[in-house]
Amino acid sequence: MMVGLGDIDMEHSHLTTQGASSNMDAIRDTALREQLLERRERLRSSIPQLAQKEHLLQLLREVDSALDKMDNGTYGMCETCHESIEKDRLIIDPLIRNCLDHLTAAERRALEQDLELAYQIQSALLPKQNLSLPGWMTAYHYEPAGHVSGDYCDVILPDSDGSFYFFIGDVSGKGVSASILMAHLHAIFRTLIHTTVSTNELVARANRIFCEATLSTHFATLVVGKAEQTGEVEICNAGHNAPLLVREGELLTIPSTGLPLGLFCEGEFTSHVLATKPGDSLVLYTDGLSEARNPSNTLYGEDRIAQVVQGKKELPPPELIRTCVEDMRLFSSSAPVVDDLTVMVVRRTE
Repeated sequence: MMVGLGDIDMEHSHLTTQGASSNMDAIRDTALREQLLERRERLRSSIPQLAQKEHLLQLLREVDSALDKMDNGTYGMCETCHESIEKDRLIIDPLIRNCLDHLTAAERRALEQDLELAYQIQSALLPKQNLSLPGWMTAYHYEPAGHVSGDYCDVILPDSDGSFYFFIGDVSGKGVSASILMAHLHAIFRTLIHTTVSTNELVARANRIFCEATLSTHFATLVVGKAEQTGEVEICNAGHNAPLLVREGELLTIPSTGLPLGLFCEGEFTSHVLATKPGDSLVLYTDGLSEARNPSNTLYGEDRIAQVVQGKKELPPPELIRTCVEDMRLFSSSAPVVDDLTVMVVRRTE
């Protein structure tokens, strides 16, 4: 059989991907081991100082057991079915012993309560809907694939001059671990927003904090925009889906100007400055929209998003978003939802 250069390239790409995945797993396992070792030392130093020791002694036994499993290669395996435990749950709690399918009744109740609380906390972090600002209007649709989402969405009004910041992002992974990192991003930007006026400087500072405070297996794509009352918009795109600028007779894409947050602590970012006119709209979204698939596994895609928003650009922002989501739902038909979905529209009104 003859093998072409394309076949060799594809095989090399496959092997490279496998190698990268293996490296990521090794990094995660090392981080978990270090976390367990740190917990063991803290327990050992705390036990002699307390009168009621049984609970701490039980925790110490569980930590030792987890470390033993790491040594013999059985860590991360469900004690009931002997299949792999969900990775995001292990990152949150390295002492988990069973997969979701084999939790006890008490563990299920506790997990359901935790997820409900996480949902309430995350919902409280979202910005107000349909904000009318001097010269602008914002709207968004935020939909987790499960109980909680790894998508990041925010609008911040730090100044009295009429300017505001808008954010949309996507943390790697899914579920509770991703939602925790989403909340981490929310806190970082809310803290940094008064320290700089440049979006690229803001992203660079956030990147350093995010990188130093999270596992190296995690990253986040992100778009940060600053809209002025004059109509000028500065946008920094850190590895995220390209936002669309929709105006009369024209549609522009705003490409990425840097790597996702968390890949390198000293990453550099640049920004685009756009001049907008009344009626112009910025449409931002996560890959829950662009990477939705139908039952035939066909990708929804960026081209279809562009066609929808350009054809319905006159609709008010909430209705434009609803049209985008409904068109994606019609396309996806009965295909299961597998990713978090966020769509945001920022429109110049005057």
